[in-house]
Amino acid sequence: MRRNRSGAAFAWRSAMNDVLADSDVINFGGVPPQTNALLQQGVVAYRTDRTGADGLFRQALAAAPEQLPVYFCLYKIHTYLGNLGQAQDIAEAGLAEAARQAGWSPDWQVWTRSAAEPQGAARFALYTLKALAFIHLRQDRPDEARRKLDALKHLDPAGLVGWPVVAALAEGSGETP
Repeated sequence: MRRNRSGAAFAWRSAMNDVLADSDVINFGGVPPQTNALLQQGVVAYRTDRTGADGLFRQALAAAPEQLPVYFCLYKIHTYLGNLGQAQDIAEAGLAEAARQAGWSPDWQVWTRSAAEPQGAARFALYTLKALAFIHLRQDRPDEARRKLDALKHLDPAGLVGWPVVAALAEGSGETP
């Protein structure tokens, strides 16, 4: 017996729309509507189907690798799940894309402090550098975390991207950044 796959897809989309209507929609900024839909579905799926969420986020990444929020979603869920190698790989890819968009070197170690407060891709790059420091702490790689935190002290002395929280965690673990 053949099933009506288009009907099943319609029912799934309808159910997903109901779930999204009942949940908090996350503002991912100016991402294209198709990418936004995949990200919203991934956020909802994460609650009950982490593999499905990963698949939705990866689908969004394949379709729109220039969209920085996709990297954020992926490295965040893999960090939460303890898949730290995957989280690191995705964060490093997101860092490279953000640096490219900001017009910065792909090597974060040569970045210099801007006179202006970082915005857009530059802010995402600094935020992701902070995320990598956190991932390194969780990987028990304090020297790597320290190097990134030292760079952030110089690049973001006001702590606008939240790196002081990670620095406090590092200090609490006996690793003073």
